[in-house]
Amino acid sequence: MSVRPKKALGQHFLVDENILRVIGRLAELRATDVVLEVGPGLGILTRFLATRVSRVHAVELDRELEQPLHDALGEARNVRVAFGDVLSLDLATLVPPPSKIVSNLPYNIATPFVMESLEALPSVRRWCVMVQREVADRFFAAPGTRAYGAVSVLMQLATTRVGFRAVPPSVFRPRPRVESALVAFERIDAPSLSSVRPVVEAAFAHRRKTLANSLALVGLASRDRTEDALRSLGHAPNVRAQELRPDEFVTLADRLS
Repeated sequence: MSVRPKKALGQHFLVDENILRVIGRLAELRATDVVLEVGPGLGILTRFLATRVSRVHAVELDRELEQPLHDALGEARNVRVAFGDVLSLDLATLVPPPSKIVSNLPYNIATPFVMESLEALPSVRRWCVMVQREVADRFFAAPGTRAYGAVSVLMQLATTRVGFRAVPPSVFRPRPRVESALVAFERIDAPSLSSVRPVVEAAFAHRRKTLANSLALVGLASRDRTEDALRSLGHAPNVRAQELRPDEFVTLADRLS
């Protein structure tokens, strides 16, 4: 069955099975793992996972892929395919709960899904995801760089990067016009993001403004109060968000609470 990838869904199907060995290594697959795969596409990665882990939960939006997935998976009994928008599904109801996320993520949902999974799926300890290279770079960008932003701060408060591999366009069909990368990261023991997230997102909402002005604009804290908190952290009152380290945002949120 011939399937035409849908640009609107950000579909770039894996077609080169050689990349699977790299995914397996970065994901550190074990027989006891329960894996969540988002966007299984034609099922090449799904089939690979099914032979190496205990259970695979695969979530696919495109109903036209139902038959190709069925054909690819054959008699595999440890794969459950659910059709729907992963950003709308209650992933906390997955049984057994996933311990890892291993996916060639559709480009248009990669960042929101990964960010959502940090808190919605506390059972997940390791991620190995294929994303646009610029997204992978943004996840673990350093303070003061152009790529550093709210996503960088929240990712680095919750996880640490453990693997990275640039991926050529030739492994996909159709070939994407952007660079891609595999990035692997693990959860670290850290406080919940719920208290710091509003401060981080507001701080970066207006990158050209000072951090104190950005928080004042959304009503999180007065400019004077934020400036006092920044001074206590050793920063000038007119500092911008991109100059603070992730851990400093935790302290800032605590002092403004």
